[in-house]
Amino acid sequence: MVTSVKTDTGAKPAKHSVLLIARLARTVRHRTEQALAPLGLRLRHLVALSYLRDHGATPQGALGEGLRIDASNLVGLLNELDDMGLVVRRRDPADRRRHIVDLAPKGRKLLEHDVQRSLAGVDDAVLGTLAPDDREALHRILLQVAGELAAECLGDDESGC
Repeated sequence: MVTSVKTDTGAKPAKHSVLLIARLARTVRHRTEQALAPLGLRLRHLVALSYLRDHGATPQGALGEGLRIDASNLVGLLNELDDMGLVVRRRDPADRRRHIVDLAPKGRKLLEHDVQRSLAGVDDAVLGTLAPDDREALHRILLQVAGELAAECLGDDESGC
């Protein structure tokens, strides 16, 4: 005999956007990983490549700080990207102890073409029910929130990062 469990207590669910964002983030992450896999990329690769595209050639230490990744994990990530021919590491001419990391032409081309196409597919799958104006509004809101969080993380108190 199957027993049903009553879950409706009559209480209204709490309106916490962060819970919806967390659930959506899991879905987006999964779909993005699936879209990137045929390109030989993982989400962590995309984040690093996008950072380099947006910031240009970056000292390796600053890249680690920007990505919020420790030095040993950064080296592993850069080794993977270097092996794929997507980044270039060179000694800093001003300080030979430091490395400068930049996108390789292959990495830039991959981001501009194949990755853009793959991410557009994820956008359509996840946001397909939204009107174009709503997509733009959501993007603006996310940029605002991300900018505020980034500014908060640059402060002395990094507990929220």
